[in-house]
Amino acid sequence: MAVFRGTSAVQRGSARSTQVRRFCLVLLCWTLSSWVWATPADSRTPRALDIPAQELATALDRFSRATGMAVLVDRQLTRGRRSVAIKGTLSAGDALDRLLAGSGLMARYAREDAFTLQVAQVREVPVGKELADNSSSLHGSSYATAIQAAIERELCRWPMTRPGSFRALLQLWIGRDGVVQHSRLVGSTGDFQRDAVLVDSLRNLDIDRPAPSSLRQPVTLLLLPESSGKRMECTQREGVSGG
Repeated sequence: MAVFRGTSAVQRGSARSTQVRRFCLVLLCWTLSSWVWATPADSRTPRALDIPAQELATALDRFSRATGMAVLVDRQLTRGRRSVAIKGTLSAGDALDRLLAGSGLMARYAREDAFTLQVAQVREVPVGKELADNSSSLHGSSYATAIQAAIERELCRWPMTRPGSFRALLQLWIGRDGVVQHSRLVGSTGDFQRDAVLVDSLRNLDIDRPAPSSLRQPVTLLLLPESSGKRMECTQREGVSGG
């Protein structure tokens, strides 16, 4: 009130209006300058990136600064989730796909250079008649066994992911065509390099059988160490829980 002492109501109203206009102008300038900073010249242009494995929220911040892509993220959504390391020359889109691999989250683009995140969802995949018929015939069989066999076969290819020396809790989102679309490493295996190899080995993994429509997503897979007395081995097939 002291600011407007000795002025008429009209003058006070004019002063308030001027303050509001100045505030709006400052806010508009700040918004525009921020948006210019967040807009890349071309999000498809390959660029050298080196983002270590870390908390996902921090990794996304570094990714945004390195690529210029604008990201709006709910911190509750990223809490407790980690990213895998990204190192190499990649386009922003490919780098983001790798960054989110194993997080159980997916990008939802507002435009080419701006996105938000959401919990992974299985996208619709066109399924041919033959594939659909095979899926129906597998309704009474154990699809968990098919998942176990595919996971076991893939993990046993690499010494670092060979089951028996670590514990891991994984979640998989499997498309109707039997291909893994998303995954989530719920907790680290204790070795960030192994985490990255494990997550990468699940990218686009083909289960070799179409997923039944009754499959509950995500499918949970528990890998146990030898000391547990019950684990997935390269010569045994047990340990998957799912539809």
